[in-house]
Amino acid sequence: MNTTFSDQEIKKLRDETPGCAGVNHLNNAGAALMPKPVIDAIQQHIELEGRVGGYEAADIKKEAIKELYAVTAKMLNCQPHNIAYTANATDSYTRALSAVPFGRGDIILTTNDDFISNQIQFLALVKRFGVIIKHTKNAPGGGVDLLDLDAQLHQWKPKLLAVTHIPTNSGLVQPVEEIGKIVRKHDTIYLLDACQSAGQIPLDVEKLNCDFLSVTCRKFLRGARGTGFLYISDKVLNKDLEPLFIDMRGADWVAKDEYVSRNGAIRFEDWEFAYALLLGTKAAIEYYLAVGPERIWDRVQLLANYSRKQLVKIPNLRLLDKGPQLCSLITFTIPGLNAEQIKDELFKRKINAVISYRNFAVIDFDEKGVEWAIRVSPHYYNLETEIDLFVFELIQIIRLYGSPITIPANRSSIAN
Repeated sequence: MNTTFSDQEIKKLRDETPGCAGVNHLNNAGAALMPKPVIDAIQQHIELEGRVGGYEAADIKKEAIKELYAVTAKMLNCQPHNIAYTANATDSYTRALSAVPFGRGDIILTTNDDFISNQIQFLALVKRFGVIIKHTKNAPGGGVDLLDLDAQLHQWKPKLLAVTHIPTNSGLVQPVEEIGKIVRKHDTIYLLDACQSAGQIPLDVEKLNCDFLSVTCRKFLRGARGTGFLYISDKVLNKDLEPLFIDMRGADWVAKDEYVSRNGAIRFEDWEFAYALLLGTKAAIEYYLAVGPERIWDRVQLLANYSRKQLVKIPNLRLLDKGPQLCSLITFTIPGLNAEQIKDELFKRKINAVISYRNFAVIDFDEKGVEWAIRVSPHYYNLETEIDLFVFELIQIIRLYGSPITIPANRSSIAN
């Protein structure tokens, strides 16, 4: 299989990833294996805090902390003042959502493939503020119907357009650059969830044309859990939008009944940080940039395509991903089998995968007529042989819990 990485480069990447020695990790869309520079950055700062104190350690590392904003800005093609550090993608998303001045009757336009937590938050806004939710149609081949999107933006003039770049339950990649060009013609705030795309697909906010971009670091960026960041455009900052709950980092208390929010994305941050994780995030982004965003995207597409080609050879297995462009979230179901048994048996074999259930993606799963899917998500440090092993073990599990599988002669390679 062709790759933009040499065998020596892949070996180096795996040597720098301690987890590769003990597990076949195909759950990078959940939480990827951290490389050693990330682990070291976190551990070293924890040790520093233990020696000198938490406040003092942050002061010692203030220049490195400042550099986080510069490397994140480099990753997204923006300026450091556009970046706010947060606890996770949901934290980023809710801070952005809370900054939108919704009133009764305001419209949120979203898609049929948005993230479960985002949809729940929209419904909470319906309950509390009386907003109205509208959904764009999907194109016949999957993903947003761009003509319908433009028409609904004209018709409803929504206060917010909310799009998830890659849904958690599918390998679909939404055409976000085209969406950005369309929404710029309208007076609508555009919130883009890049939870699953950051670290997998190169992101350039100048091309995306979004007002907010929410990110987690634990997934394809290979950072620690409990880390994320939020991009806020100059358009939003210049409108003086701010999160609903703003604290002493984001604002100055200037009089008894008055505060003044700070300039820049800092107004979206909290005063308290897990600084060890912040420095781990800096190391993760630096590692990502050093490996090369375009090369990573090429490799994960190759591995994802290889995975689908092997899985489709298994009788009765149904691949569920649909869209004009697919990524390294591969979802499938097997009628008559139990999802928990499959996941648990894979785990016993030191293969990590995860389950997506209907309530994670009600609209999408109801259209597909499924209750669950197994999701695997190889990353650039994974090997084709790991995918082969996963497919082989999956066949053994199907044989264990389902009907015996007879692999036709021209399909026998998947069990080797």
